[in-house]
Amino acid sequence: MERDEATRRTFVTGGIGAVTAGLLAGCGQTGGDDGTPTDDTTTTDRTTTTASGESESVETPYSVSIDPVGEVTFESVPETWVANNGSWADMGIALGLEPPKGVWLKNRYHTQYYDAVPGLSVDKSDMVSLYQEGGISDEVFYELDADVHVMDPNFFMNRFKGWNRDDVEEIAENVGPLFGNCIYAQHYPWHDDYRYYTLYEGFEKLAQVFKRTDRYEAFVDIHDDFTATLAPHVPNASDAPAGAVLWGVGDNPESYYPYIIGGGTGFKHLRDLNVRDALAETDIKDFHGSRDAIDLETLLDVDPEVLLLRGYEGKTEAEFQDTVVSFLEDHSLASALTAVQNGDVYRAGGLYQGPITNMVLTERLGGDLYDVDEELFDRQRVVDVVNGAF
Repeated sequence: MERDEATRRTFVTGGIGAVTAGLLAGCGQTGGDDGTPTDDTTTTDRTTTTASGESESVETPYSVSIDPVGEVTFESVPETWVANNGSWADMGIALGLEPPKGVWLKNRYHTQYYDAVPGLSVDKSDMVSLYQEGGISDEVFYELDADVHVMDPNFFMNRFKGWNRDDVEEIAENVGPLFGNCIYAQHYPWHDDYRYYTLYEGFEKLAQVFKRTDRYEAFVDIHDDFTATLAPHVPNASDAPAGAVLWGVGDNPESYYPYIIGGGTGFKHLRDLNVRDALAETDIKDFHGSRDAIDLETLLDVDPEVLLLRGYEGKTEAEFQDTVVSFLEDHSLASALTAVQNGDVYRAGGLYQGPITNMVLTERLGGDLYDVDEELFDRQRVVDVVNGAF
């Protein structure tokens, strides 16, 4: 679709158009990894406000790189943005940014997690779902008119039918660049040819884009303290419970989509809690690769110690108990499961986790699994960093 050339972003360059060949191959060009301008870029001193509220001189343009996009050069700090999912959205909240104007699926960005942090809230009422009615239109990107799209371009071209390289390049050239990596799980075959980033590696990249590395560094310290506080509560892997991570189908689930615990931000809390995977040594295939469901008979054959159910993050603990757990307890087959009989059926936590929501979910599941009854991270310290008061 042709557009008025006036809509083209002029303050950001590089990105998709600069790494077309690498994009198709699944590998991006690298360079400028420390967020500094490349040698052949003219620099200008500009004054900007840092995350701590102090003014400093910033050289512009500046460049940041991420696989598979490669290097993106910014002539000024982006103000508006779109995020692929709640992992990246939460990173932006931690950096003190306004919420993204859009995410892939708005209902899977669980802003109710912030209720666990007094003084922190996120309003997503005006946020837009990029994926609508079984597809995604370029019109939504033009309407949102974001300065940067924190999304993996390969996600567009491989996650569903309808978009190709030209479509992605059009958005990058006419609206704003793409800058992202699909990091929530490590299962897509199209991601095999380029690196994944850990939660904090991705967080650092985003902080470089928005020139808020001081907040990133403050969150690293918070997470270090969180990890140290958590450690005494977590048993060795050999002593930890064997759990089955499943996406339940409906409030009366008799079918389940199985998830194998692996890499990615969506499994970080499970890894940090040393949860053993009851499905990993069975013939059951991961949902991401097979798209298949299992039934209660199959689940009873595995009979995990703990059931960790996804798909219910929109429910409170009481609502989850009154619907899903009550159904399992009353069901002729499900009631025979060890986890159901022992009361070890829990919400597993969402797939999309950033630095704040990961700590919230890790603490929540730590309470479920190991009876941890203390706060594992300093809420006020988190709020202070978000607000730049540190």
